[in-house]
Amino acid sequence: MDRTATARRLRQTQTLAERILWKLVRDRRLGGFKFTRQRPIDRYFADFVCEARKLIVELDGAAHDGREDYDHQRTETLKRLGYRVLRFPNARVLADPGGTADDILAALRAVRP
Repeated sequence: MDRTATARRLRQTQTLAERILWKLVRDRRLGGFKFTRQRPIDRYFADFVCEARKLIVELDGAAHDGREDYDHQRTETLKRLGYRVLRFPNARVLADPGGTADDILAALRAVRP
């Protein structure tokens, strides 16, 4: 399957936490910053990306349990490409979506282009 089709499939099969966060960041709703979702970067697909600030937001659910080494390698690769990576457990987004959005906004504002 090509990368565009894979990204499209991932967008269509989002977790509840991903759907909630997408509602908060889409259409420049979070501080006027543009986000895309399930964006192919290198050999990975980033959950949410703000290119203007080179920020990737990753949500970790049950699929990430026991995959710490993979996640670490992925994060290091993305950092080498110039991105900052924020990780949140799905449970955090579900329990406190506003607080999660506040943390993302603080990270966006912490670095100027």
